[in-house]
Amino acid sequence: MAKHIVITMPGDGIGNQVLPEALRILKAVNFDAEYIHADIGWECWCKEGNALPERTSDLLTRHKLGLFGAITSKPKKQAEAELAPTLRGKGYSYFSPIVTMRQRFHLDTCIRPCISFPGNPLNFIRKKSSGGFEEPFVNVVVFRQNTEGLYAGVEWTNPPEQVRAALATHSKFKPFAAVSGPDLAISVRIVTRQAARKICQGAFEWAKKYGYKSVTVCEKPNVLRETSGMMEDEAKAVAKNYPGIALWSTNIDAQTMWLTKNPEDYAVVVASNLFGDVISDAFAGLVGGLGFAASANIGDEVAVFEPTHGSAPKYAELDPPIVNPIAMFLSAVMMLKHVGEVDKARHIRGAIAAVVMEGKVRTYDMMRIPGGAKSISQGAASTMQITDAVLAKLAQQLKSAEHAELAGIGHK
Repeated sequence: MAKHIVITMPGDGIGNQVLPEALRILKAVNFDAEYIHADIGWECWCKEGNALPERTSDLLTRHKLGLFGAITSKPKKQAEAELAPTLRGKGYSYFSPIVTMRQRFHLDTCIRPCISFPGNPLNFIRKKSSGGFEEPFVNVVVFRQNTEGLYAGVEWTNPPEQVRAALATHSKFKPFAAVSGPDLAISVRIVTRQAARKICQGAFEWAKKYGYKSVTVCEKPNVLRETSGMMEDEAKAVAKNYPGIALWSTNIDAQTMWLTKNPEDYAVVVASNLFGDVISDAFAGLVGGLGFAASANIGDEVAVFEPTHGSAPKYAELDPPIVNPIAMFLSAVMMLKHVGEVDKARHIRGAIAAVVMEGKVRTYDMMRIPGGAKSISQGAASTMQITDAVLAKLAQQLKSAEHAELAGIGHK
């Protein structure tokens, strides 16, 4: 019987291309796991009216560990139009299955590392005042509160009268009081003190464990005085227990400017749901883009690991596949660390670093050419070829590690 059971959810589009490649990598390090496929995504919505079927939720409830590819999400009207004709008009509403999964399993901590690989041609560079260019090392980990904020899903178009009545008690609602219901859309940003404290605690614990010198709370408390104010208050309260780690506070708009001026100054960043989503993508852009952006969704019982890119349907039908699978590999690395397989995680990341540094095998994004059917003929590696390159480096690393271990035994 396998030591671990992993629920694999390829999902939509390129999720079906990158997740199988990650399983090849995991097999190469002899990760002792059984993989159980589970349905999720757009096809489930169209055929069943539910993008996260109960059978998939049941598997996660039972086995606690998931590896996820990508999903397609479309606006409300398009989602309704693509629903099976027999299901239309029966009250089905599309909700992103990954957002639903986060809320259902209380996956309230999202961790998104944004760390440079030396030699990556997509890394951020800047001009030096003395001439020439420099490439600062970016080593940022974003802690994103995953279940609240504007992603909580509390919103209306044409809000019911009791909602309007409640809003009317606030003086700032006066300019909107005369707007007709069908012309009024409202989304509620919800932050609870418990969740704010937990995500800040997680950020400081990570900084302490891995030697980061600062935690930056990235919000907008000068305007969103209550919700961002609570996040900042909790960060200050938690910081008192970590005297060796500096607490910085930035506004989300200013942070997006500063990160392109001096990204090496930042270490761990903590933010609420939407702001965490924005700032993690911004930092990911400095270390290679979404092809290098992995994430972990951690709850008290269940954990799900995923690349942060979407399903990229325009590339999903290309043969051979051309998309960069490294973000998926790095998500698998995060999963390995989560279950205590630290050496296996280190070997995989080392193999990826070696391939990137060598620069002989690069997907179209790393070559800075347009993606499409012609990219292979222009020298870009396919999805499988980049996996093969990582596997080759991985074999070398594992062989070297084995020799070192034998040598160590020999000296005893």
